[in-house]
Amino acid sequence: MRLLVIDGQGGGIGRALVERILARWPQADLAAVGTNAIATTAMLKAGVRKAATGENAVRVSARGADVILGPIGIIVADSMMGEISPAMAQAVGAADARKILIPSAKCSAYIAGTGGQGVQALIDDAMEALSAHMRAEM
Repeated sequence: MRLLVIDGQGGGIGRALVERILARWPQADLAAVGTNAIATTAMLKAGVRKAATGENAVRVSARGADVILGPIGIIVADSMMGEISPAMAQAVGAADARKILIPSAKCSAYIAGTGGQGVQALIDDAMEALSAHMRAEM
């Protein structure tokens, strides 16, 4: 199963996702794409071995992923202060992959029902969703 983490800005959510995925599934087929070099570097420091940066990397990587994880803004054009281009949002949204998205106020989107949970609680929830998906696929 091919997992893809996408993040922008400082890459904090992407870094946390990569760390948690690799801690639980060290042999995971995991790749990361940053919308900028800082986000990519953060995910590389977290241990991901396959990484790239930019719009075309998002478009190409999203096509081949089975699961895409990242902040909700990766499906919202012009979010993250404009880092998510319409082409990026469309590529992620149109991908056949299962999408596990972390709500974030920085992405110009509010998801009702999250109750203002902190990022770590949301990442915990994302890891549970990924675990359930991986169990169902096996």
